[in-house]
Amino acid sequence: MPLLAPIDLSAAPFNLDDEAMAWVAATRDAFTPRDKLSQLFVLLERGAPAEVADNVRSFRPGGITRIYSDDLLAEIDLARDLGTLSAVPLLVSADLEGSRMSLPFGTSVPNPLGLAAVDDVEATSAVSTIMAREAHAVGLNWSFTPVIDINAAWRSAIVGTRSYGSDIDKVERHALAQIAAFQANGVAATIKHWPGEGHDDRDQHLVTTVNPLSMPEWEKSFGRLYRKAIEAGVMSVMSAHIALPAFVRAIDPDAGAEAYRPASLSKLLNQDLLRRELGFNGLIVSDATPMAGMGDWGPRDEVLPEVIISGCDVILFSDDPNGDLMRLVKAVADGRLSQERVDEAVTRVLALKAALGLHKADRPEPSLDAARSAVATEESQLTARQVTARVPTLVKDVKNLLPLSPAKTKRVLVFSGGVILPFVPQPLPLSLPDQLEKEGFEVTVYTPGMEVSPKNFDLVLYLFAEETLLTRSRIFLDWTRLTGSVFGAMSRFWHDIPTLMVSFGYPYYLYDAPRVPAYVNVYGSSESLQTAALECLMGRQPFAGTSPVDPFVGSEQGKY
Repeated sequence: MPLLAPIDLSAAPFNLDDEAMAWVAATRDAFTPRDKLSQLFVLLERGAPAEVADNVRSFRPGGITRIYSDDLLAEIDLARDLGTLSAVPLLVSADLEGSRMSLPFGTSVPNPLGLAAVDDVEATSAVSTIMAREAHAVGLNWSFTPVIDINAAWRSAIVGTRSYGSDIDKVERHALAQIAAFQANGVAATIKHWPGEGHDDRDQHLVTTVNPLSMPEWEKSFGRLYRKAIEAGVMSVMSAHIALPAFVRAIDPDAGAEAYRPASLSKLLNQDLLRRELGFNGLIVSDATPMAGMGDWGPRDEVLPEVIISGCDVILFSDDPNGDLMRLVKAVADGRLSQERVDEAVTRVLALKAALGLHKADRPEPSLDAARSAVATEESQLTARQVTARVPTLVKDVKNLLPLSPAKTKRVLVFSGGVILPFVPQPLPLSLPDQLEKEGFEVTVYTPGMEVSPKNFDLVLYLFAEETLLTRSRIFLDWTRLTGSVFGAMSRFWHDIPTLMVSFGYPYYLYDAPRVPAYVNVYGSSESLQTAALECLMGRQPFAGTSPVDPFVGSEQGKY
């Protein structure tokens, strides 16, 4: 397959002037063959600043994804160091998804599903502006958001709370607002997960997932979303470990297994569909390459070079950067990966840097004073609290339990598995029980074997906090784990004791507990969202959120 026409760097989304284009060409042509290849890597860096600096100095990647600590001073020092470690400025990226994916020292904001529950584009713009300004102040210039997946397969643990819901109009409105806010404030936006996730309830961290839509169906949904974002000037697209058999079979009806090749390794999906048919001229970044959705397809010696060969410009993450670099070197040497394709990819990497102004000698350097004036300001926190207060969504209250008060239900029994996070080995405690204690309730946390009786308790409160989880095939209400026994799993108390279930994450627990009489979705488990939920539960604020997904999953059973 021939390569695409020469890249027009003066066109959207790069929109480079003559000076910037000259910098791109001169920088690319001055690279050694080795450094051209290392520019195609974005490394995941979660270690101490000194370790990050050593990795950047030795490997010279095109960029890093930083997992930030809560030490603002240390992160600013690292950001300044990164500017001196390479002759070519780095792309510094993160997944700015809100809630528990917020910057740890920044303003706490809702996740996409929470913003969709508010469904106010101005609110999404305001929150996204806060996120971008804080990110930019600490040297972050690229976000792997917004997520424009669709909550169609409700069992999907990986789409979960990261999407703006199941309504395409709503996804479009809020995604475009975030793109505009990010890119107006110096942070390149990325739409993901190409060619569209949400109809397969599996997780591409574990398996190559499949977009099962016909091409007419795809065009009306994901095609529309990607075209709109491209028209809006989004700078990058994340090509994921997701297959689109309908497109491949339209070209080759006898494609066989090739119909299920993940987009991250597919010339047809990256070059034919995304570049030629949708007209995307920006940068394509792969999804994380250690994921099994890519590893499923073949040995890394073969598939790693195919990321670039297939049309991705950036290899995201590597467990063995030097080994992966040698895989590219071998692919160039044996002719699988052409120098022309390498130069094309490097050109786009440098073009993104230039579009962000990173090539300019007078670009501002991150500083602690500048960060303190932008990060977690009173104004930003007030705006975020006002939006967050509108997130909690009352799904049902068939016995008029709410609002809560110590006068009615003083003795509270809490069932909870805590806050479940992908990279934290043990659940974290929720603060809501402590907040209830301060309101005058007597709160008891359930332990296995405890007697549960109306003579002991006035309210049973189920609290869950599972947002989108990586490598978790399913999120569901695990009654056995929650209660500690098989017999406890079969016990239901809500006929004898008033009962409320609150989800600070996954919005579909009514599927497993359809008869619970009162149910609330909050979509995220941050401290600010727990506080917002308390205000609504106590009746001091209204439940203003509206469900961005169907919490009843198509069944009337949970409504009663």
